[in-house]
Amino acid sequence: MRRFPAILPLTFLALILSSNALAQEQPIQFGALNQILPDAPSGAAELQGNIVKAAHFYVQYSNSVLTADSGTINLQTGEVQADGHVRIAQGQMIWVGDHINYNFKTRRMSSAEFRAGRPPLFLEGRDLHASLSNNTYSARRVVITTDDASDPAILIRASRFRIVPGKYVEAWNAVLYVDGVPSFYFPYYHRALGARANHFSFLPGYRTKFGPYLLTSYRWYWNNAVDGVVRADYRERRGGAGGANLNLHLNRWGEASFLYYHLHDINPYLGTNGVPGTFSIPRDRQRFRFAWQAAPFTNLDVKALVNYQSDPLLLHDFFEGAYTENPQPRTFAEINRHWQNWSVDAETTPRVNDFFDQVERLPDVKLTGWRQQVPYTPLYYESESSAGYYRRMFAETNTLFGGTNGPGADYAAARADTFQQLLLPWTFFGWLNVTPRVGGRFTYYGHESGPGGTNAETYRKIFNTGVDFSFKASRLWTGATNGLLDIDGLRHIIEPSASYAFIPRPSTLPPQLPQFDPASPSPLLLPIQLPDYNDIDSIDSENVIRFGLRNTFQTKRSGQVENLADWDLIMDWRLHPTAGQSTFSDLFSDLEFRPRSWLTLESEVRYDIGNAQLNLAYHQITFTPNDRWSWALSHDYTRAGFVDSGDNLIGSTLFFRLNDNWGLRAQHDFNAENGRLQDQFYTLYRDMRSWTGALTFRVTDNGIGPTDYTVAFAFSIKAHPRYAVGADVVAP
Repeated sequence: MRRFPAILPLTFLALILSSNALAQEQPIQFGALNQILPDAPSGAAELQGNIVKAAHFYVQYSNSVLTADSGTINLQTGEVQADGHVRIAQGQMIWVGDHINYNFKTRRMSSAEFRAGRPPLFLEGRDLHASLSNNTYSARRVVITTDDASDPAILIRASRFRIVPGKYVEAWNAVLYVDGVPSFYFPYYHRALGARANHFSFLPGYRTKFGPYLLTSYRWYWNNAVDGVVRADYRERRGGAGGANLNLHLNRWGEASFLYYHLHDINPYLGTNGVPGTFSIPRDRQRFRFAWQAAPFTNLDVKALVNYQSDPLLLHDFFEGAYTENPQPRTFAEINRHWQNWSVDAETTPRVNDFFDQVERLPDVKLTGWRQQVPYTPLYYESESSAGYYRRMFAETNTLFGGTNGPGADYAAARADTFQQLLLPWTFFGWLNVTPRVGGRFTYYGHESGPGGTNAETYRKIFNTGVDFSFKASRLWTGATNGLLDIDGLRHIIEPSASYAFIPRPSTLPPQLPQFDPASPSPLLLPIQLPDYNDIDSIDSENVIRFGLRNTFQTKRSGQVENLADWDLIMDWRLHPTAGQSTFSDLFSDLEFRPRSWLTLESEVRYDIGNAQLNLAYHQITFTPNDRWSWALSHDYTRAGFVDSGDNLIGSTLFFRLNDNWGLRAQHDFNAENGRLQDQFYTLYRDMRSWTGALTFRVTDNGIGPTDYTVAFAFSIKAHPRYAVGADVVAP
């Protein structure tokens, strides 16, 4: 036998294949094992016609790879007879045995003894026969387990079995063993595999506001189109609760989901922290949510969302995740049709919860002309036009049925708006981009109705113009290196920009218009150009230049280009400030610095130049050196009176995996304004072979009412994990 070449694996094609077959079939590739496993012995091969006798070799065909100590390969039929430490990796499935016959082309397999695994299922047995063309495996004297350990604590022994990976497993004369003790007999055992298998989930715990509690759910799968969850919960201080989720997978008609949850709350005011409210909370509290998203035809998107809740504190009390994401969830239906240069959107937003402020759009139809070249000219054109009937409705919170307490200051009116703009992009000297623009906006407002309506029918005309300047320059230092910052070559990209925007006094000022789309306080600088600035009803005069400067430093790490630093600066110079404005806006800085691949520093700062004060600052440093530990430290500051009452929070999140079985996560939020540690989370993780457990202790001190303590124990079966792998690792 001769040795394999040391650098590249040999590739043999069956010589008797016709030219048509050569064009259709992939070649069988094989080579020395040490070419893919550096510590493996050197391989050898002997070619006799279409038969290859090999030692310490691997074979690859399509998505299957076989490795073995010795064996024969038939290049014509694809049959491999392998002996000694045989491993076959096919997709996500791995098969192990001392002697396995495998055909790479027909995908048939046989083995006297074998072991196999595809998390979360592992098995071993005798007399394996596999027909991989129909993806079916059968064997005798089989052991099945979900324990990823050599001595599983929980397993099933069966006289024979059949498995279709990713779908189901069947076993006959099966006995369940727990710590070596026979515990249950199954004449016939059938179990669905993968994430779509029916299973229970339990979450016991204690919380000051709930008392002892148990949250129970049963996830079921009817077929590929229908699945859902049934919930039954009990909280000692709040009472029983339950509900259901229904998910529909409708192919071209998209994804739809229904959620209903009902509580008979025996202490509905326990979540108010003793602060008297102007609203009534019923004992029977409920939530309904419907969501649908589909793209039934090309370039057509449909979305619908309904969020109903019986009172304003329901999410706050029982659905903290949803409340943190959005304390006042929207209800809307939207359809969008788009072409290369145009799109049409129709949206309606009826009010479902009368204790929240709402602008009803009944409906709002918008035609958008994306920036496009005017034929046979150097000009570009863009537009936005919308029309609808709008109703501004204010919260009614003094009783559950606020409409019984008399009308509020609601108002309604029709509105039609159109914006048209022309642009003329130029490039000077091959590097300077100059884009002048000119446009106009016309808006019609109908007579306001409702108790809060004060404005008669009116029109508004707006003229706008401006010009943008920008260029990009870069320089490359191929020989630049730095061990401390992990630099291997350095590229600097600089992008200065200046944008001038001018809008003379509108024909009708914002205070004389109904405010269906008013300006809202924002921690970021608002756009100065139309149509990017889309608060239609609050457009006022402006004469401003926005300066921007972006610096990006890039280097190579592990053969990939990575940003070392990315820093963006923005500031406005108001040539004619309006009432309440200063000459210069705040200076806004956005920085991301990665001195190492595992170290990230993020910074957002908004500094008031005129008053020499910091309005907003957010800083975070994140360490992710390996999969054992990660840590993030952050500071979030907002000046009181800038957007709201202000914040000064210091946060820390640490994840540390002690070993393969134990892990720890700690999270702290410290309010530096009043010296209060307002949130503490401590979670201890334990890997217990077939399942994982997490014990969490939480302390919440809102400064109002009693301190809230929570203890919860969550466990997740590895076959049906509650959370994705790595979900608790700290990330930038």
